[in-house]
Order: sequence, then structure tokens, then C-alpha cells
Amino acid sequence: MNDDFDAFVSTSGPRLLRFAVLITGQRADAEDLLQEVLVQAYPRWRVVRERQPEAYLRRAMTNRLISRWRSPWSRRRVAELPDDPAQPDESSRVDDRELLLDALRQLPPRMRTVVVLRYWLGCSEAETAAELGCSAGSVKSQASRGLHRLRARLEGGATPIDVAEENHA
Repeated sequence: MNDDFDAFVSTSGPRLLRFAVLITGQRADAEDLLQEVLVQAYPRWRVVRERQPEAYLRRAMTNRLISRWRSPWSRRRVAELPDDPAQPDESSRVDDRELLLDALRQLPPRMRTVVVLRYWLGCSEAETAAELGCSAGSVKSQASRGLHRLRARLEGGATPIDVAEENHA
């Protein structure tokens, strides 16, 4: 079992870490999140590997992140979303990428996860819904709202939801 788990972590670990960085916004938090989920999955590895292990672990990371975000003790703003080291940036696109990552950082965790799964990782609505344990309709609405907020932020405007959140803060 150790060899199988180690082999999985060696091959899938970088992709899982990249996903964790995108949903947490910080590499250190992403490493902690991934480690917690891997430690939790290890005793059940025989069952987990029979399923789709990457999807299972992405869902576990999402659930843990959302639970942390809901907790009043651990709420905090994401300070920085680092570049994806697996994809080199072109110098002419650096500013656009920074603006996009900054706008992505502003989304709530579940909405951010839907946007990352759908548009960064290229998962279908059905795959995203299965990973998050929700309906395809929920994925559609979260993706639509997320894209609306991203567009508004990239165009320099605030959405009505953002204004309402700032008024309650």
C-alpha cells in the first residue's frame, strides 16, 4: 500500500498542489491543505484508489477550505495568489494575468473552486458537480456569478453583490 500511495503522490501531487494553490491563494496554505487531505486519505487509501483519487482529493480540499472559511476563527483575506509555475508566462501577458488572479482571489472559496475547476482545469459541469457534491444547476449558477464578478472586477466596476458585502462588513 505504501508504494502505491507514494507513486500516486509522486505523479498527481504537483497537479493537486497547483489546484490547492489556486483555491487557497498562498503556496504555504496550499501545501498545508494538501498535506492534511493526504494524511486523512492515507488510512483509507484502498477505498480511495478504487474511486477517482484526484477528484476525491480535490473535493476533500475544497470541503476543508470551505469549512475553514466559514469558521470565524480562521477567516482571513488571501494575500497573494502566486503564478502557476507549470505554465510559463509571456511578458506581455503578465499584467493581464495578475489582474485576473487578483480578481479570482476576491471570489468566495466555493465560487472560486467552481471557476477553477470549470475554466482552469477544463472540467465539465457534470464533473465539477460530481467533485463538489452538488447539482449541475448549482455549478452553472456559481460559474455564472463567478464570471460576472470577474468581468466586473476586470472592468473596474463593483457588482451589486460586492456593494452589499461591503455594506455589511
